[in-house]
Amino acid sequence: MRFAVRVRPGAKRDLVDGSREGALGTALVVSVSAPANDGKANDAVRKTLAEALGVRARELVIVRGRRSRDKVIELSASAAGAADAAERLTALY
Repeated sequence: MRFAVRVRPGAKRDLVDGSREGALGTALVVSVSAPANDGKANDAVRKTLAEALGVRARELVIVRGRRSRDKVIELSASAAGAADAAERLTALY
């Protein structure tokens, strides 16, 4: 399963904050306190999304936009809890 996210690095706290229309279509807005350098924000995005979706961070892969605020994230269908994660993802939009 693939979905788009829009990242806000340098926020006060880490959270998934609704959705918005962007360059990749409708995207989840993910705010992270980590700065946008040395991959710190990308790691924080994966961790924040993993907590929101109930999966492990290593099961989420950034497949597009590693150096951009607009990213495409992939969750493997074989990941533990992928079916529940799909329902949670729908609820976050």
